[in-house]
Amino acid sequence: MTGKLIEHLSGFVTERRLKLFDSVLNQRTRYMTVVLEDIYQSHNASAVLRSCECFGIQDVHIIENRNPYRISPDVALGSYKWLDIKRYNNEPENTRLAIDILRANGYRIVATSPHKKNRNLEDFDISKGKFALVFGSELNGLSPLAYEMADEYIKIPMTGFTESLNISVTAAICIHHLTGKIRMNNSLPWHLPENEMQEIKLAWLKTSIRKSDLIIKAFLSQ
Repeated sequence: MTGKLIEHLSGFVTERRLKLFDSVLNQRTRYMTVVLEDIYQSHNASAVLRSCECFGIQDVHIIENRNPYRISPDVALGSYKWLDIKRYNNEPENTRLAIDILRANGYRIVATSPHKKNRNLEDFDISKGKFALVFGSELNGLSPLAYEMADEYIKIPMTGFTESLNISVTAAICIHHLTGKIRMNNSLPWHLPENEMQEIKLAWLKTSIRKSDLIIKAFLSQ
């Protein structure tokens, strides 16, 4: 049914739009994902979404323990429409739940921090399996629980007096560097499988077409 819906809805968008969907989907990945824990400045969180979309990360996981996540439209520039955003906000402590779910889905949990066990970003081994990069709040960084549950730790080496970068800058550097390495490694299964591409393409078509729900309802009633 997904294929039939895509075929039907494709008639409501331009050929150029369809080719763009296919081109972008061919570069999308779930081999790497991004996790944001309690980001309280909406413009920073929105900037991370924009970086994820620009560099081909499909899934972003939002942990809301104390700080609710809000999108800044002027910063995100619509990037959230093309991503799968998964929120964790129903428990008093959502960090453990998010990490448990990611690990159950085969992800290594990688904390971005100046942890004593960390390694430089350039030295991170992408070939050991898919991974989730976890970024913490602007003021305090990751929670103690996130540190404790992480499998690995990475940092961006710096040579100046200032000890840290803004979270949105840190995320952009890490995402750009690691997605570049992933795409250059032909042995990694980083492309989305066909069924996932189809599901995402259908979601994008629905987003792009006015009153798509009514169009689908009419199609299914035939």
